[in-house]
Amino acid sequence: MKKTAIYPGTFDPITLGHCDLIQRAAKLFDQVIIAIAASPSKQPTFSLQERIEMAQQSLTDLENIKVCGFDTLLVNFAREQQAQVIIRGLRAVSDFEYEFQLADMNRKLAPEIEALFLMPAEQFANISSSLVREVATLGGDIAAFVPDNVKDALYQRLR
Repeated sequence: MKKTAIYPGTFDPITLGHCDLIQRAAKLFDQVIIAIAASPSKQPTFSLQERIEMAQQSLTDLENIKVCGFDTLLVNFAREQQAQVIIRGLRAVSDFEYEFQLADMNRKLAPEIEALFLMPAEQFANISSSLVREVATLGGDIAAFVPDNVKDALYQRLR
């Protein structure tokens, strides 16, 4: 049986921390679907299509990944994709409570889908999309935090 995992998020923008988790997941599963949430309530910096394209360009070296946008309940999207696992990243202890609540709700809605928590490499543990956007807005160097294509797109958008 083909093992498929979904790694959901807003990815506004995708960071090297996200890429690290995706590379780790790609070693564990036959297919990893990067599920980019439309998230209009978060007022993302980039459109859904732009975020999909940035993720695709950032992950060209991985053959067993697929990047998709979605605007439905995550567990319904996971079922449509025939995924058995939802991957979530834990950067710090502070992430745990929120992620635990999400996993518990998802388990209640779709008990057949497991949650798997992965930790990024230490150098990516404190990177978040919102922090990267803030640094870029203030003119800081974000090269160590995002792929080159994302860095260029973010500087263009925010300046």
